[in-house]
Amino acid sequence: MFEYTLLQSPQGGWQGILMLVAVFAIFYLFLIRPQVKRQKELRKFQESIAKGTKVITQGGIYGVVKEVSDKTVIVEIANGVCITINKAMVLSAEAPATPEKKK
Repeated sequence: MFEYTLLQSPQGGWQGILMLVAVFAIFYLFLIRPQVKRQKELRKFQESIAKGTKVITQGGIYGVVKEVSDKTVIVEIANGVCITINKAMVLSAEAPATPEKKK
């Protein structure tokens, strides 16, 4: 009385669930896990900011840290020009420039 076609199998439900689990595992391994790792590294860097560190803000401003408090950082962006920014807006430390050798 019941007919099964090629698209309908008695174990089709398990295959669908396994496929969803596989897709979630791929998303976790390639998208979620690396992003969480980057966020932890950034938080660790932001907590370790000290006076005299050359930094780059999220807005692309380069400067030197003059003062650090719990949530804010005072950054000198030019001689005598200081701005106060949220500590979370500091993205990275400026990489030291390497001098090029002349040939």
